Amino acid sequence: MTRKHGNDENGHQPDDGSHANKNDMDSQREEQTRKAQVGGDPSIPGTEPDVLAQMLADKEKEVAELKDKYLRSLADSENARKRIRQQSEESTRLQKEALLRDLLPIVDNLERAIEAARGSSDPKSIVQGVELVLRTLLDFLRNHGVTPVDAVGQSFDPFKHEAVDHVESDSHAPNTVIAEVHRGYQLGDRTLRPARVTVAKGSVESNSESGSDPERNDSEN
Repeated sequence: MTRKHGNDENGHQPDDGSHANKNDMDSQREEQTRKAQVGGDPSIPGTEPDVLAQMLADKEKEVAELKDKYLRSLADSENARKRIRQQSEESTRLQKEALLRDLLPIVDNLERAIEAARGSSDPKSIVQGVELVLRTLLDFLRNHGVTPVDAVGQSFDPFKHEAVDHVESDSHAPNTVIAEVHRGYQLGDRTLRPARVTVAKGSVESNSESGSDPERNDSEN
């Protein structure tokens, strides 16, 4: 059997209209998308120029509000830093004033002691006046948390003592503080100034008796 030209195997002609309609629909969609990108297409909801302009205005307003919030937050942070710095400086100033104010009575006592010493030939009264000033000063230090460091008779502590000399001693154990050159002080648990001390070290005789003399040990071996 001969087939007719243009027919398929079943004898039907191809439907060229459907392909044409599909191409037309694709072209229309592309045109609508292009129009929407350029200036909006009234046939597509939400793409009209006035709608796009409103959306742009809303976004610009949102950006302006966020910028304003950022600037306000930045200003508040800067003001807080300035306020904290001012409060810290004010607190330091008040503490310094209180410290210096507490020192003034000591100056008063020292001036009275000097004045009394000038008008008196009794050395005992001069000593008493100086002792009064010293007690006042020690009370002042104690009220501010400053206490003297115990040194003499204590084992040498590098955190509290500063050794200025080492001397041989038969009556003290090695590394024991036997004299104090300058008194040390603590502020709370911290060393404000270490005590300058003299520290005992073992004598040659005691080392020999304990068997620590290297020459004796070598001869015995």
